[in-house]
Amino acid sequence: MTTEQPPDRVARYQRRFNTLFAEYFDTLGTTLDAPSFSRFTPDCLDLLRDLSLRGGKRMRVVLLHEAARLVSSDPVEGLDAAALSIELLQTHGLVHDDLIDDSATRRGGPTTYYAYRDRFPRHPRAALALTVLAGDLALALSLRALLDAELPVAVRQAMVEVQTQAAADTFVGQIVDLERDFAPAVPDDEVLHEVADHKSARYSVLAPLKLGLLAAGEQPALYEQELRRYARLVGICGQMRDDYLDLFGDAATMGKPTGTDIREGRHSYTVARLLSVASGSERVVVEAALGNPSCTPEAVAAVREIGERRGVAALMREDMRRYAEQARLVAAGWRPRWREEAVAFFEGLPRWSVDRAG
Repeated sequence: MTTEQPPDRVARYQRRFNTLFAEYFDTLGTTLDAPSFSRFTPDCLDLLRDLSLRGGKRMRVVLLHEAARLVSSDPVEGLDAAALSIELLQTHGLVHDDLIDDSATRRGGPTTYYAYRDRFPRHPRAALALTVLAGDLALALSLRALLDAELPVAVRQAMVEVQTQAAADTFVGQIVDLERDFAPAVPDDEVLHEVADHKSARYSVLAPLKLGLLAAGEQPALYEQELRRYARLVGICGQMRDDYLDLFGDAATMGKPTGTDIREGRHSYTVARLLSVASGSERVVVEAALGNPSCTPEAVAAVREIGERRGVAALMREDMRRYAEQARLVAAGWRPRWREEAVAFFEGLPRWSVDRAG
């Protein structure tokens, strides 16, 4: 059995996929049917390439390959096409997320929306439209990557169905994520779990699992409920971790400021727990900062101090580890059916994902 740890596997898959992704964009300009006079189309592809290659841990690619290894240790056809599809869908999500959030930076560079705003400072509607269309193009390319794959028709069709469903689930997740923040009451955990499941778990965990199994000749529909449960639990862990780090994380380590959820008025796991335990005077401090885009670092620090004093930080860490353990137990149940080494990877992944620093 290999002793390779999850971070090492992530790095190995990341290096290989980044080369594949760059080669894909190098040839895309010659395969995409666009009028020869168009300058905006190559510019759009350059922005998508820049965003796609600028960073990202490629965890979805890792899950895809490890899911195939649950079934076979031999090379599996179709994984490259599936990996491209997964990451192009992610690019689509990043473009639209940054537009929804009015974010200026992503992965150490300008977002697609702000890049277009810089190009068209006197035409804001054109910048908005081109951003939406860039995200839409990435989604279409995601599905085309699978349709062009040299795979049996039935496998190719099943993969497209997985990605189409993942995209639809994610869009619904984005809608209910916005809806959650409009609700007058603090959301309970079940609402937060549903948002995390639809918005991220289904396309970031469940879809890669299914695609890897399909490529390896397995029928994921036979194990739908346990795959969904594993993905949901990992997705909850990941969203809790993101929400925790947004207030209690180290800005230097993460490469972005803390307090974004507070300033934007998001009813995240952390914010919901803060509001549920804060005293009268503490709640006034939290609510004054919540949804205030001009909230100062000092005000965020005051909210953070309340969260630490009231045990929210410790509670979040405990909850993340509890859900990670539940996910581990689901994966452990795969051992009689699938390969030991790959099962062990999925067992260890939830806790590693929770414990990593940035």
